[in-house]
Order: sequence, then structure tokens, then C-alpha cells
Amino acid sequence: MALLLREADVKALGDLDAIISAVAAATRDLGRGEAQNQPRRRVFPPGGVLNVMFASWPSGGVTGLKAYTIGGGQVRFLVTLFDLDGAPIAMIEANRLGALRTGAATGVAARALAGRGPTTVAVIGTGGQAQTQVAALRACLEVSELRIYGRDEGRRVRFAQTVGGRAAGSAEECVRGADVVVTITNSAEPVLEAAWVKPEALVVGAGCNIPSRSELPADLVKSCRAVVVDQRETAELESGDLLSAGYDFAGCVELGAVLAGTVELPASGGPLLFESHGLALWDLAAATTVLTSARTAGRGEEVGLFRSAGERP
Repeated sequence: MALLLREADVKALGDLDAIISAVAAATRDLGRGEAQNQPRRRVFPPGGVLNVMFASWPSGGVTGLKAYTIGGGQVRFLVTLFDLDGAPIAMIEANRLGALRTGAATGVAARALAGRGPTTVAVIGTGGQAQTQVAALRACLEVSELRIYGRDEGRRVRFAQTVGGRAAGSAEECVRGADVVVTITNSAEPVLEAAWVKPEALVVGAGCNIPSRSELPADLVKSCRAVVVDQRETAELESGDLLSAGYDFAGCVELGAVLAGTVELPASGGPLLFESHGLALWDLAAATTVLTSARTAGRGEEVGLFRSAGERP
């Protein structure tokens, strides 16, 4: 029997701290060669897009996939989990889950890559993904100042009030002097300038996984002392920020290797960049925490999908 979990279940049970821990563990396993992740694949039926991404996390006891469709003015996310023997164990409506795991990944990266102590954080973007970015950064860093910028002034002010930050009057005001800069937008063009970013800053590009779009300017990418990606194979396919800069992917470092302690990054020489495109492995990690909580709370619907040999309908 598999457990079917709805969005309401995920909203009730999704614990960001638990998801941060799971995403960190799974990413570390990937860096050690103890987990597998395949990049997103897309097909384009008339009027929409189907996206599929899949992974295996043996130490988490799961393998599985996320599929999501875009069409008819809607985006529908579904995560399917199997145990390591291939039996289906869960199907999860995964809009909220995706926001939680994306935020968690930024938090994990910032904890590993940013400096310690009081930290000024700048977030460009006020959409549905931005709130979990802020929450995860607060969980993983000592945030002393939070600045928010988005193009719509009213939305910017409301979002800043919601997350306890300060609405900046411009993108430049938001970014200048910040220790950590996060872009989480759907912009097709750069949302900041390289000259605004201080040399020792960590920049997180978290909003773009389409090669024809870029949130960051090419000169910023070229000025970075190191580029860390969630997965090189994924970045080569999806990173508009890096592709538009003509970046040589042979030079990038995977976050999993950083967490596993197998690489050492330069301490100076320009900003540090983390490019987050989204891994199915993160979806699996987040889903395992929700599934465990659902079983404890007795939530969800049991669904029989496959019958044993010889069993009557």
C-alpha cells in the first residue's frame, strides 16, 4: 500500500528544520557517490510542458521521481516514492514541498559557504519561493539584517513586512554591502549588477533553471573566485547564468563535494557563487520527512496500486 498525501498534508506536516537536515544529508551522500540524481527532462506537448526528474537515496531508503506539468494556467507537482525494492510507498502533491526543499537547499549552501557571525542578507524576489528562502536562511545563518527587493513596490513592502525584513528602494540598495545575496525570480534578464556585489559576498542564484534565462550578469560570474553548483550535469543543461557567461564547467565544484569535505574553496579573489537549479534528490529527501510525519500522525490515504501474484481483484 502507498500513502497518498495532499497539499494540505504537506502544509501541516512539512518541517523546514527536518527538511534542511535531510537535504544536507542527501547532498553529502551525492558528493560521496552514495546517491544518484538525474537532471530534469522536458517534453513539450501542445499547450504545455511535462518535466520529469528522478533520483535514488539509499541511506534514506528511497528511490523516486518528481513529475510536474505546466499548462492551462496551472502547475501541478507530484512526487512518487518507492522503497529500495521498488514497491511504491507514497505519492505526494508537491507544490509546497518544492518550495520547502528549494529554500532548504539555499540554507544548506549558505551554512557551508558563507562566513560566520552576524550576516546581512539581500533577497531579490517576492514570489511564492522567496518566503522559504528567507526562512531557511534564518535557520542556517545568524541574520542580522534582511533586505528585500522586488519590482512591484506594494508587493515588496508587504513581503518585507511578512518576513520581518526591510524593503529596499532599489535593487542596488538591496545588494550593496550584503554578505549573502539571493536571487529568486523568474526574470529572463539580470536583476543586479556585478559592481554592487562586495568581493567577499556569497551570491545564490536560485530562480533560474532554463538555459535561455539568466538572473545574474556575465561579468559577475566571471569575477567569482569559485562557482559551486548543485550538480554539474544539471548545471550544464539548465544554468542560464553560467551558459550566458560562457563559463567553463570543468571549473565548477559540486555542493555535495563541499559538504563531503573533498574540496577546498579559495578564501579570497572575488565573490563566491552558488547556482541552484533543483535536484530530484532534494525532493526525495524532503518527501521522506513528510512521509515519516504523516505515518506518525495517521494522515493520508492508503492506496493499493499493485496486487500480489495470484491475488483476485
